[in-house]
Amino acid sequence: MNGASREALAAARERLDALTDNTSVDAAKLAEELAAVTALLQREVSLRRVLTDPSQAGEARAELAGRLLRDQVGGETVDLISGMIRSRWSQSRDLVDSVEELANIADLTAAQRSGDLDDVEDELFRFGRIISSDKELRAALTGRSGSALAKGELLRSLFGGRARPATERLVVRLVTQPRGRSLEAGLESLSKLAAERRDRMVAVVTSAVPLSDQQKQRLGAALAKIYGRPMHLNLDVDPTVLGGIAVQVGDEVINGTIAERLEEATRRMAG
Repeated sequence: MNGASREALAAARERLDALTDNTSVDAAKLAEELAAVTALLQREVSLRRVLTDPSQAGEARAELAGRLLRDQVGGETVDLISGMIRSRWSQSRDLVDSVEELANIADLTAAQRSGDLDDVEDELFRFGRIISSDKELRAALTGRSGSALAKGELLRSLFGGRARPATERLVVRLVTQPRGRSLEAGLESLSKLAAERRDRMVAVVTSAVPLSDQQKQRLGAALAKIYGRPMHLNLDVDPTVLGGIAVQVGDEVINGTIAERLEEATRRMAG
């Protein structure tokens, strides 16, 4: 997002945080209603253009949004959306992206309140690994032939009540309302939002064998010291690394595996 849209989203996130700081607000319900508004704005292109038209006064646009939404969603959602409509947006699509982001943050806030946020982070990561290794499942969830309803039912049967409610809601929305994104990009975005809820960075750690609790604690502490922020570890086991560990934090890769050292030695010999 550029200038105006970035500022508008930052202000909306502050209003959402202030609202959900009140524990009497049902964050999961708020997420559901914000997701419904996202779907409406995605579907009604002319409406979102009217609501982001810079030639119209912000208050007039907000009043229009309020009249349209008041009978469909709760007062908290109407107030949030009206505040967003008053802001200036660089592109009308940025408004839709931002409402969707607020819906996801609200669901993650609900998970944080219930003490499930760590589990949600882990489940999102594991689901991404499953998708990357099962081409048939990925095709079923992303192909154009399947309906959104069928994809949602497939996901619910896969989760079978074993995933946290927030994880299921987030993934079902992502799959049934992809909005032009790849499934992998959507999962990565959700993982980053989840990490932000605890002001943590995410490190993807690949090892030949599962790490012990003590090893995980030492690695987490070392990475937190390096990066100056608490670190959440997403753990992946890959026997092909032979030994050691590979750590990826954002675009940075720290590779200490035997396989990598063997490859480096081979490259030097060939050179």
